[in-house]
Amino acid sequence: MSNVEVDRSIEAILMVVDEPVTELTLATVLEVTVDVIKESLERLQGSYDDRGFALKAINGGWRFYSHPDCATAVEKFVLDGQQNRLTQAALETLAVIAYRQPVSRARVSAIRGVNVEAVMKTLVTRGLVEEYGVENETGAILYKTTSYFLERLGLNSLDDLSPLAPHLPDLDGLDEILESLTD
Repeated sequence: MSNVEVDRSIEAILMVVDEPVTELTLATVLEVTVDVIKESLERLQGSYDDRGFALKAINGGWRFYSHPDCATAVEKFVLDGQQNRLTQAALETLAVIAYRQPVSRARVSAIRGVNVEAVMKTLVTRGLVEEYGVENETGAILYKTTSYFLERLGLNSLDDLSPLAPHLPDLDGLDEILESLTD
């Protein structure tokens, strides 16, 4: 593998990681020595001096980070993005999940009376909802709210939610509706 191929491969890998990647992991994946990886990382690190991102070794591994000189622009972008309001559909879906969790997407759709797939993706992307396991009977993925959800609402626990749950449809009745739809 040439230096250019190693450099490009490392860049591609580092673009998709969520946490720093060790030199050994990179060497194993690319089937080269750790010394080749170290040389490549040093070469790459110096080539990003005038860019909006930097390659840094942190916590035993390597990862791309926004350049410190761009902190103001990144902060403005992140804060503006956080202030985008949820749609009415997203708020309704979030309420159903909060009060009926863990709950499958099919149950949320049945309660709301509409397909909630796109809304669920939005809520997961924003970190308000996460996968929680699988429903034993159907194999459907279950969803629940996150600690970030509690933080954004200023709640210590789900017990602090207003008593709205009694006004939502009965889950036993919902099971009958879901079964009739699949027959």
